[in-house]
Amino acid sequence: MQRTQWGSRLGFILASAGATVGLGSIWKFPYVTAMNGGGVFLLVYLAFTFTLGLALLQAELAIGRAAGCGAVGAFSRLGSRRWKLLGYSGVLCCFLVFAFYSVVGGWTLGYLLRAVDGRVMSDDMSELGQLFGQYVGNPVEALLTHALFAGLTLLVVVGGVQKGIERAGKVLMPLLFLLMLGLIARALTLPGALAGAEALFRPDFSRLTPAMLVEALGLACFSLSVGAGCMLAYGSYLGQDTRLGNSALWVTGLTALTSVLAGLMIFPAIYAFGLDPQAGPGLTYMVMPVVFNHLPYGQLFAIVFFILLLMAALTSAVSLLEVVVILPIDEFGVSRRKATLAVTALVFLAGVPAALSFGPLADCKLFGRNIFELMDYAACNILLPLGCIGTALFAGRVAWPAVSDQLRLSAWAEAWMRLSCRWFAPLLIGVVLVYNL
Repeated sequence: MQRTQWGSRLGFILASAGATVGLGSIWKFPYVTAMNGGGVFLLVYLAFTFTLGLALLQAELAIGRAAGCGAVGAFSRLGSRRWKLLGYSGVLCCFLVFAFYSVVGGWTLGYLLRAVDGRVMSDDMSELGQLFGQYVGNPVEALLTHALFAGLTLLVVVGGVQKGIERAGKVLMPLLFLLMLGLIARALTLPGALAGAEALFRPDFSRLTPAMLVEALGLACFSLSVGAGCMLAYGSYLGQDTRLGNSALWVTGLTALTSVLAGLMIFPAIYAFGLDPQAGPGLTYMVMPVVFNHLPYGQLFAIVFFILLLMAALTSAVSLLEVVVILPIDEFGVSRRKATLAVTALVFLAGVPAALSFGPLADCKLFGRNIFELMDYAACNILLPLGCIGTALFAGRVAWPAVSDQLRLSAWAEAWMRLSCRWFAPLLIGVVLVYNL
């Protein structure tokens, strides 16, 4: 059976950028940047993104297009059957990430409703903290929004590559950028906003540390969704007429741009109101409402902000679900509709303990982490770095002839690419893995 392909190069780029642009780009990048020196961290992050990150992204796309199937089949076809384990590891990673990511996506839905009815509009941090705690601790509401978000993702993926994933990317990504630009324009007009912009862009090299370098490399790989097979799956739908290197550069550029725009959206507002720039994930659910409460038409801005978060979460969730769905389609010939329904049901069930981790199961902990945190740690701190190392070694040492044929790079770019896959990426990401452990 002939494999479905993307309808256009633009559709592929926007869908792939959607896969890499998720909640992490909106809330994780700003607070990690604030905690690691601001401008100097931004420079290091961008350097890693456009070198090792770009190399790994190109490798995944090339492996996917060369094999014409998902991760499990691709590693077997271009390598040997024992390499299937790497593919299954990627599928497991995406399954785990989507299970708890759907819970967080559900929180975004819940907060969108709270923005609409005005409950989120407050400048009392303790009150906002109680609001968040009551919401995530309510098992009925947490499970309901988890199910709704998983259902939204299902509707996109069940539509297939062109009618589902590509069409959603063409609509959601431009809208995402427009909403961000609108919020940035408003943030930059606030009194004292320039101090936030200066903190984001002015590098202080005295704050450069080995730990910060490790953090920047980890965030670069995480933000590009490499190591779990997402880009490999998307690459398997690419026709031979698409230039992989150029397309990968576009995806990397859009991902980096979104992170910078997220910083511009949040940093000026935080400094304008004298709030804590290192408030972590609370920037999204507990700090930003304070900002909106002080703005003219603040409730409208709050609604727009949580719509933006929802779209960012959805575009990434689609790529995670696709990696898992493609396994029964490629390996067992299951129809897309049946595979998507079955996998989504399993993911919802796997996410139930994560959704209840802040309520009825709050006391169920291992190594000091609740179930939600354990799933996050296992996927992002262990499986994802292992996937990056394995993919790099596979591309540089096992399947290099096929990868090189797909990329068609210049001599110097090919030499850098192979060195990155064979040596630089495995060694440096290995440092990240050990550091995380």
